[in-house]
Amino acid sequence: MFRRRIQLAAFAAACLVAAGAMAGPALGQSTKGPKKELDPSAVLTWSPAQQRERYKDMEDYFKVATIKKGDHVSPLPAGTAIDPKVTFQGKTYTVDRFMEKFRISGLMAVKDGKVVLEKYGLGRTPADRWTSFSVAKSVTSILYGAALRDGWIPALTDPVVKYIPELKGSAYDGVNLEEVLTMTSGVKWNEDYTDPKSDVARSGDQKWDGKEFDPLVTYMAKLPREAPPGTKFVYKTGETDLAGLILTRALAGKTLSQYASEKLWAPYGMEQDGIWMLDKAGHERGGCCMSMTLHDYARIGLFMLGDGKIGDTDTFWPGWVQQSTSDEEPKGQKVSYGYLWWATDPPNYQAIGIYGQGIAVYPGDQLVIALNSAMPKASDKTQSAAKQALFDAIRKAAAGQS
Repeated sequence: MFRRRIQLAAFAAACLVAAGAMAGPALGQSTKGPKKELDPSAVLTWSPAQQRERYKDMEDYFKVATIKKGDHVSPLPAGTAIDPKVTFQGKTYTVDRFMEKFRISGLMAVKDGKVVLEKYGLGRTPADRWTSFSVAKSVTSILYGAALRDGWIPALTDPVVKYIPELKGSAYDGVNLEEVLTMTSGVKWNEDYTDPKSDVARSGDQKWDGKEFDPLVTYMAKLPREAPPGTKFVYKTGETDLAGLILTRALAGKTLSQYASEKLWAPYGMEQDGIWMLDKAGHERGGCCMSMTLHDYARIGLFMLGDGKIGDTDTFWPGWVQQSTSDEEPKGQKVSYGYLWWATDPPNYQAIGIYGQGIAVYPGDQLVIALNSAMPKASDKTQSAAKQALFDAIRKAAAGQS
């Protein structure tokens, strides 16, 4: 394989004993029913007014599970405030004006563990959660790192069909977990958010008969192969939802929300419960749609910046953060992607969601930036460039605080 391998055999063998001792009956999953349930694909057609209203209250429109917080809250002390100016396309903006122009609902920068910038827009308050879209993929990556240490998953070289035997004989037969996490399975997929016939749209529309494990698996089993595993990157939300289902099976009855609470939300000290959208079969979507406060988005970045260490406890084995956030793609690919993290400018990395969501981590600067938005388009080069101009301006201003 073209990627570096993490050697887990000896460590996993010891951890599997502990994992076996931990396994037991499923804990009760805390779920919340929506006031008015909508089809998940409807999100892609919401108007600006609907975005503003609904992104902070996704539980009113979709079935969700609760990621429970713990008894303590990790502090976010105030530092010396910065006031960057953002230059983009020949114009210079204040942060407030830039946020207004690009429909940003929340922006926070934490430098050396202290908040140096915190602003809100679109009627949002610090207590309001906001949807993550694909930022959730990076949280799924965090849970994989924890599951490897805990022994729920022995190694990323495990085949997909070990956990989802329903995919035997499909294009996923012969694909391993690492190839799913790096989106290099070689399975053909269309992620066009504007095309109602794309895979990303159709996969969420599948009916569930109540008997099959999950309708997504049935859909994915029908996809054709276009390249050998490990040779071609194609961005696939369906594949990361599949990664969530794999982890669900590996956890032997524990849900992803429960595991996220156990490994991150409670011990790290998130300030509010998070929510995680469920699919039609009642499983959390590994590729999408967690909601949390802006402070808690920043805490995820700080957790990663601290190498996943909570007090004296290591969530991951040594090297996981660097490995998962480094470019793991084949040579010649134009994208830089790790294990569900974007390796934007190594050693810097980002979690990125459509419509302008993000967590950017700059280890050398000891800086984390959290961003939530309701930008007009799901994915757009101008929006991405604007977001990067904002991050660059914040990074430059924060450097003056050192």
